[in-house]
Amino acid sequence: MPSILADVFCILDIETNCLVEKSKRDYFTQLVLACLYLVSDTVLKASLDPETLESLGLIKQSQQFNQKSVKIKTKLLEENEGYAKLIAELGQDLSGNITSDLILENIKSLIGCFNLDPNRVLDVILEVFECRPEHDDFFISLLESYMSMCEPQTLCHILGFKFKFYQEPNGETPSSLYRVAAVLLQFNLIDLDDLYVHLLPADNCIMDEHKREIVEAKQIVRKLTMVVLSSENNDEREKEKEKEEEKVEKPPDNQKLGLLEALLKIGDWQHAQNIMDQMPPYYAASHKLIALAICKLIHITIEPLYRRVGVPKGAKGSPVNALQNKRAPKQAESFEDLRRDVFNMFCYLGPHLSHDPILFAKVVRIGKSFMKEFQSDGSKQEDKEKTEVILSCLLSITDQVLLPSLSLMDCNACMSEELWGMFKTFPYQHRYRLYGQWKNETYNSHPLLVKVKAQTIDRAKYIMKQIGKLSHSNPTILFYYILSQIQKYDNLITPVVDSLKYLTSLNYDVLAYCIIEALANPEKERMKHDDTTISSWLQSLASFCGAVFRKYPIDLAGLLQYVAAKGSFDLLILKEVVQKMSGIEITEEMTMEQLEAMTGGEQLKAEGGYFGQIRNTKKSSQRLKDALLDHDLALPLCLLMAQQRNGVIFQEGGEKHLKLVGKLYDQCHDTLVQFGGFLASNLSTEDYIKRVPSIDVLCNEFHTPHDAAFFLSRPMYAHHISSKYDELKKSEKGSKQQHKVHKYITSCEMVMAPVHEAVVSLHVSKVWDDISPQFYATFWSLTMYDLAVPHTSYEREVNKLKVQMKAIDDNQEMPPNKKKKEKERCTALQDKLLEEEKKQMEHVQREEVYHLIILPLFLESTKNETITKFLQLCIFPRCIFSAIDAVYCARFVELVHQQKTPNFSTLLCYDRVFSDIIYTVASCTENEASRYGRFLCCMLETVTRWHSDRATYEKECGNYPGFLTILRATGFDGGNKADQLDYENFRHVVHKWHYKLTKASVHCLETGEYTHIRNILIVLTKILPWYPKVLNLGQALERRVHKICQEEKEKRPDLYALAMGYSGQLKSRKSYMIPENEFHHKDPPPRNAVASVQNGPGGGPSSSSIGSASKSDESSTEETDKSRERSQCGVKAVNKASSATPKGNSSNGNSKKEKFKKEEKAKEEKFKTTVPNTESKSTQEKEREKEPSRERDIAKEMKSKENVKGGEKTPVSGSLKSPVPRSDVAEPEREQKRRKIDTHPSPSHSSTVKVSILYINHTPPPLSKSKEREMDKKDLDKSRERSREREKKDEKDRKERKRDHSNNDREVPPDLAKRRKEENGTMGVSKHKSESPCESPYPNEKDKEKNKSKSSDKEKGEKIEKKEKRDSSGGKEEKKQYPFHLIGVFNQCNGKL
Repeated sequence: MPSILADVFCILDIETNCLVEKSKRDYFTQLVLACLYLVSDTVLKASLDPETLESLGLIKQSQQFNQKSVKIKTKLLEENEGYAKLIAELGQDLSGNITSDLILENIKSLIGCFNLDPNRVLDVILEVFECRPEHDDFFISLLESYMSMCEPQTLCHILGFKFKFYQEPNGETPSSLYRVAAVLLQFNLIDLDDLYVHLLPADNCIMDEHKREIVEAKQIVRKLTMVVLSSENNDEREKEKEKEEEKVEKPPDNQKLGLLEALLKIGDWQHAQNIMDQMPPYYAASHKLIALAICKLIHITIEPLYRRVGVPKGAKGSPVNALQNKRAPKQAESFEDLRRDVFNMFCYLGPHLSHDPILFAKVVRIGKSFMKEFQSDGSKQEDKEKTEVILSCLLSITDQVLLPSLSLMDCNACMSEELWGMFKTFPYQHRYRLYGQWKNETYNSHPLLVKVKAQTIDRAKYIMKQIGKLSHSNPTILFYYILSQIQKYDNLITPVVDSLKYLTSLNYDVLAYCIIEALANPEKERMKHDDTTISSWLQSLASFCGAVFRKYPIDLAGLLQYVAAKGSFDLLILKEVVQKMSGIEITEEMTMEQLEAMTGGEQLKAEGGYFGQIRNTKKSSQRLKDALLDHDLALPLCLLMAQQRNGVIFQEGGEKHLKLVGKLYDQCHDTLVQFGGFLASNLSTEDYIKRVPSIDVLCNEFHTPHDAAFFLSRPMYAHHISSKYDELKKSEKGSKQQHKVHKYITSCEMVMAPVHEAVVSLHVSKVWDDISPQFYATFWSLTMYDLAVPHTSYEREVNKLKVQMKAIDDNQEMPPNKKKKEKERCTALQDKLLEEEKKQMEHVQREEVYHLIILPLFLESTKNETITKFLQLCIFPRCIFSAIDAVYCARFVELVHQQKTPNFSTLLCYDRVFSDIIYTVASCTENEASRYGRFLCCMLETVTRWHSDRATYEKECGNYPGFLTILRATGFDGGNKADQLDYENFRHVVHKWHYKLTKASVHCLETGEYTHIRNILIVLTKILPWYPKVLNLGQALERRVHKICQEEKEKRPDLYALAMGYSGQLKSRKSYMIPENEFHHKDPPPRNAVASVQNGPGGGPSSSSIGSASKSDESSTEETDKSRERSQCGVKAVNKASSATPKGNSSNGNSKKEKFKKEEKAKEEKFKTTVPNTESKSTQEKEREKEPSRERDIAKEMKSKENVKGGEKTPVSGSLKSPVPRSDVAEPEREQKRRKIDTHPSPSHSSTVKVSILYINHTPPPLSKSKEREMDKKDLDKSRERSREREKKDEKDRKERKRDHSNNDREVPPDLAKRRKEENGTMGVSKHKSESPCESPYPNEKDKEKNKSKSSDKEKGEKIEKKEKRDSSGGKEEKKQYPFHLIGVFNQCNGKL
C-alpha cells in the first residue's frame, strides 16, 4: 500500500509540474503532506522529484540532494561488479592447478580495484565455503592465509553475526553454517569459547529445561502409582493424552546442539566433548540426532577391531568407511586402543545407545572376545595389569551404558541374548553387582529411565501373561514387582513359574539376583510376630526358588554362596532347592512302605521312597551338582550345616522361643541329611572321595559332630569296599562263591582297618575299655541296605509297573508311538528293579557272613558298661538322626542278637531302652521325637513278636546268649537252660516295659511343659501299632490324653490337635487291647523262678531294674536278703528293684497270696536262692546247702543294717540312682544308699520278677589264709550280735505289711508306703487314684534334694569301691565259684545322654 501511494504521488508530481495553474500544485503538496503518516519519507525520497521534496520539507536543499544521490548510485554500480567478480573467482572449478594462494592474490586485486570491504569479502568467502563443503582443504587454506592479514577475532565475530541472524523466534540455522563453524573449530581458526557466547540458548536455560524434565518424569511416576477409582483413572488418562497431543512437537532451535552434531559428524571429538561438558549429564545425548552422531563416530572408531575379533563366523556385515579427516579420532586396532577414546564416547552416550541396536551388539561381541582372551591369558604381569584396567572399563561401560540402554529398547530379546553371551563370562559376583546397580541406581539417573520404571510396573499389573515380553528390556523392575507379589500371595508361584518360560538367559540370571536381594532384605523380619514360626514371605520365596531353579537353567552359584554365608533361617532355601532339583525329600510323615523302599537301591528309592516323582530331575540334578563342584561348595556346605546344627542352640536359643529353636535345629538337620543324600547319590566315586576327608579329620579338625561325620563318610566306605572287591574279583575270575565271600571280607578288612584306627581319637581311651573301636566303627558304617533286602518293596513296585503296562495296553486313545515308548520305559524300569534286587541280595549275603565272623570279635569285653556305651555312643545318637537310621538301630540290635554275639545282653539292652524314656523324650526336637518314636516302634515290634508266641520266643531267643541271666567266663553254654530267661518271665518283663512306657508317658503329659507334651504325643503316635497292648494301661493313657485335650483346647492349639489325633487313633486301637492277665500270667510262679537284673560295679553312676519286682509279697525283701547271703563269696549285688504295689484284683487272689506267704516263711530259713529259672531250682538249693553258716550269719547282719539304716532315706523325685558295687563289710553305707533308690508303683504280678545277670569266674584271685581267718572271725562276731535284732525287726515288718494289705488291698510296708508318698508327692492323693500305676503324679519341686542325693551317693560310692578292693577276695578259694560282679544298668538317660 505505501509503495502504491508513492507511485501515485510520483505520477501526480510529474503532471502538476507541467500545469500552469499553481493552485493545483498546492493541492498536490497538501495531499502529500496529509498522507505522510501512510507513506514513509524514505519511500517518498526515492520516488518524488528533489524540488517537490524541498517544498514538502523532507530535504533542505534539492541541489545537494541531487549531487549526493549521483555519487551513491555510481559507487553501488562499481561494488556490485567487484563482488560479482569475487564470487566468480571463488566459485570456479578448483580441480585444476588453482591454489588458494593464487585465488588470494586475485581477491586482493579485486579489493583494491573495486574498493571492496575486506570484512564483507571474508563474509562472502564463508558463504561460498558453506555452499562448497567438499573443498574443505582449499577454503581452510584460503582462510588461514586471509586471516593472517586480519585481526584474529574478526572471523569469530562474523560467524557470531551469522548465528545471531538466525536467532529470531522462527529462525532455523542452516546445517551448512554449523558445518563451517565445526570445521573452523577443528582447524583452530576460531576459538570455541569465543564462538560459544554467540550461541543460544544460554546454559542456565538448558539447566532449567533439564530440571523441568526430571520434575515431569516424577509427576508421571506419581500419577501411575496413585490409587484411583477405575472410572476416574480412565478420565485422567484421556485428559493426559489430549494434553500431550496439544503440545508442540517441534523443539526450539538449539544452536549449541547443532554445532555439537556438526562437530561429531566431522570427527572433532575434543571440541564436542567440551560442549557436552557444559551441559547436564546425558542432556546432549538425549537428543536422538546427537546420540546417532556419537554412535556413528563409535562405529567408525571400532571398525577395525570389530572386524578382527567381533564378527561371528559366517557373517559378513556392512563395513563402515573411515572419515577422510586426519584430525578425527584414530581407529581402534586392539583392546588397548579402546581406552583412548571409545570408552569415553560411551560414557557421554549413556543409556541412549538404545537408538542403535547394531552398535550395541558390536560392543557386546567385542566384550565377549576380550573376556575369552582375558580368561585364557597367560602373559606377563604388566600385560595382566593392562587387561585388568580394560576389564574395569568394560564393567563400567556395562553398568552405565549397556544395561540402561537395554531398558530403553523395545523388547529386544536378541539384544538380551547377546548381552548374556558376554555376561556369562563374568563371575557371578560381578554380574550381581551390575544387576544391583541397574535395579537400584540406574533408573534414577535419567528422566527417561524414571518414566520407563513407572511404566513397567504399571504394565506388569495387567500383563502377567506377557512377562517374557516385558522382561527383555526391564527385568530388574519387573522381577522386583513380581517377587513382592509372590511374598504376599503364595498361590501366584505356580502361574508365575509357568509364565517365565519365554525369558532370555540374561533375564534368568537377573531373576536369580533379584531373588537373592529379596532374601537378603534387612527390612524384612524372618519370624512371625509370635516368634515361634518362620515368616510366610520367606517360605514363599523358598518355594519359588525351588520351582524356578528346577525348571529353568539359572546359575546357582550366587544362591548357594548366599546360603553358605547366612544363618539357620536361609537353610530353608537350600532345602527347597535340593528337594525340587533332585527329588530327594526329607519328611517325617513317611509311611512304613516308603521307609522300606528307602532301604533298597537308588532305583527303588526313586520309585517308592518319595511322595513326589523323581523321574524328571536328571538335568536339574546335574546342574546343581555342577554348581557345587565348580565353586567348591559341596563339602563346605555340609560342614557348615553340621556345625550350625549345634550352634543353633547357642546362637538362636538365647532370645528365640524354644519352639522356634527346635524348628531351626530340625531344619538345619533335615537339610544336612537331604544335602548329604544328594551328594552321595549324584557325585561320582572319585569326586566324593576327593572332597570328603577321613573321619578323624572331620571330627577333630572341622569339629563335625560324630553322627554327621559318619553320615558323610559312610558312602565313601561303601565305594571303597565295592571298588576293592571288584579289584579282587578281577584278579581271579571264575572263583567259587566261598572265595567271593572271602574276598569281600578281605576288602572290608582292608578298607575298615584305617577307620578302626581313626575312630580311637574320637573318644577318650576309657571308652574303648567297654566297647571296641571295631564294633563302634562297624555300627556307624553300615546302613539298612547292608542288613536286609526289601523284597516286599521290590515286588510292590514291579507289580505297579505291570499294572501300568496293562493300563497302557487297554488305553485305546493313546497314540501307538507314545504307547510303545511308555511300555519300553516301564519294561526298562522293571528290569532295573529286578537287577537291583539281585545285586542287593548278593551284597546282603556277603555282609551276613562278614557279620557272623566279625561281630563276635568286636564284643570281647565282659565289662558292665558295654551296653551303656553301646546305647550312649551308638544307638541313641543314630536313632534320632533320620527315620531310616531309627529303623536301622532297631534292626542292628536284632542282628547282633541273631548272630549270637557273645557278651551282648539283648535283654539288658531292651530293658535300658524301655525303662525310662522321660529324659530322652524331653530333650528331643519335634522331628527327633518322631524318629525316636519310630525306633521304639521297631523295638516294640520285635519284642511283641517274641511275646506273642512261645514257639517264636524259643526259636529266636530261647537258646541265644542275649537272654542269658548268668554269663560264665568259660563262654556261652547253649545247653544250660538254668542260665536262660524262660518264656513266662519274659512276658512279665515285657509287661513291666509296657508299664514303664505308660508311667513315662503320664509323667510327660502331666508336666505341663510344651516340649514334653508335644514330644510324648508324637512318640505315642508312632508306637501305636504295638503299644499299648494292655487294656488298663491304654485306659490310663486315654484318660490323661483326654485331659490334655480339655486343658490345651484354648491355650495351645497345636498340642490340642496332636492330642485329639492321638486320642482318636487310640480309641480305634482299643479293640486290639487285652486284659493284663492275658498279657502275662499273674498267678505266682514257683519260688525258684525268680530272676533279678542287678547292677554291677564300675563307672556306671546309676541303674534300673529289669524285673519290676512286686512288693505285694513279703518275700521280695527276703529274696534280696537271700541273694546277699549267697553272695558272701564275692557277689556284689545291687538290688534296684522298683518297690511297687500290685493291684488287688479279688479277695480270692488275696487269700491265695497270704497262703503262699506263709509257705514262704516256713521255707525261708532253709532255702536261699538267686536262681533265675524254675528249672535251676535243685542246682541252686544244692549250692546253698554247701555254703557255710558263716556266710548266712553275715547276710543276717546285712539285713539288720538295712533295717537300722532304713529311716535315713532322703526322698528323691523321679530319679533313678545307681549305687556303686557293694562289699561285705560296707553294708550300712550300701543299705543307706539302697534306700535312696526311687521307688515307683509297678505292674501287679503276684511274684517278684527279677532278671539276674551274673558273671561267674572260675579262677578267683588267691588270698592269704591268716587274713581270711581274721576277717571271718570279725564278721561272725558282728553278725551274731545283730542277727537277733534283725529277725525281730523282720517279723514286725511282715505283720505290718499283712495288716496293711488287708486294709488297703495293697501289700506295702507302712514305712515304704510313707516313703513312696513323700517321694512322689502323693500324700494328698486318695487311695483309689493311686491304684492305677499310670495315674500317680510326679512332683517337680525337689530338684535340690535330688542333686544333693546324687552327690552324696557318688561320695559313698567312692568309699565303698575302695573298701571293696580290700575285701573282694574274702571268698573261699576251694569253692571255685566266684561271682565277681553284676552288670551295671543304664542310668535311664539321667545325665548319660
